[in-house]
Amino acid sequence: MRRVITFGTYDVFHVGHVKLLKRAKACGDHLTVGVSSDELNFSKKGRNPVYSLESRMEIISSLKFVDDVFVEHSLEAKEQYILQAKADVLVMGDDWQGRFDHFKSVCEVVYLPRTPSVSTTELIEVIKETR
Repeated sequence: MRRVITFGTYDVFHVGHVKLLKRAKACGDHLTVGVSSDELNFSKKGRNPVYSLESRMEIISSLKFVDDVFVEHSLEAKEQYILQAKADVLVMGDDWQGRFDHFKSVCEVVYLPRTPSVSTTELIEVIKETR
């Protein structure tokens, strides 16, 4: 069995998230997804997520192509998460290109193209502008 792991915030869930997760699953047989905690998201993006961690976890865990979900509390613990999941492949969006290459010593690292013109940050900006 080839195990795949990926990470994300998955706030304001959209079709780009679905497509990336489906393609991540296609890289193996079992997909584990780490969902960023609210604190981790704030440290990465300087803002709190729109949806609670519980809601984002429920959305991700309800997807038929996702096998396991856990809370990612720290970027520094990513290698530990990879090892705990016994992942053969780490899949990330290509907006992270090259930033996780140092994990190639513990698993294959794959960067998948993001869906063009779809991002949570852009959606939030559009919503703010239309208020």
